[in-house]
Amino acid sequence: METKPQYRMRIREHRTVRASELIAHPLNPRIHPDFQKEALSDILQEVGFARSLLVFETPEGKLQLIDGHLRQSLAEDQEVMVEILDVNEAEANALLLSIDPLASLALYDNPTLQALKNVVETSSDALQQLWTSLGESQEKTKAELAKTRKEIEQDIPEQFLILIECATEAEQADLLERLKKQGLNCKSLVS
Repeated sequence: METKPQYRMRIREHRTVRASELIAHPLNPRIHPDFQKEALSDILQEVGFARSLLVFETPEGKLQLIDGHLRQSLAEDQEVMVEILDVNEAEANALLLSIDPLASLALYDNPTLQALKNVVETSSDALQQLWTSLGESQEKTKAELAKTRKEIEQDIPEQFLILIECATEAEQADLLERLKKQGLNCKSLVS
């Protein structure tokens, strides 16, 4: 029986610090559009901070962000909770490149998503638009894939082929010439 791997615990501690004391990661590739800033600001106003910012300690003893750059910029000089990881710079870079893309790979169970949308209320237009759009792109992608699959199936004509293995190139050329003389549509392939 195969056993699950034991994952290392890399969370060192949780600490409250001023957001302005955190160093932005110089390789953070994420760009935050105004709509995202507005939606995050609105949920922070309606609910408050409910998620720590992910950081690691640099060799100089500074706390550098891995995840939470937008939350940090919105908090400005406010105290925030950080989750300090025991990782080196290379591991922090790997997390920076992985956390958001991995989260975006999750799919929605549409009945459950709809039930959740039905019970959550907001006065924020930005949040309402965000919540309304959830699952739509997934459904659009599924529809586009189904359409493309049908088009591909219609575009590929049925073919009935015979593959004949030849011992030498000369034998292949000879057989090809004889088959063509018989009026057969054939071609040579080399693998």
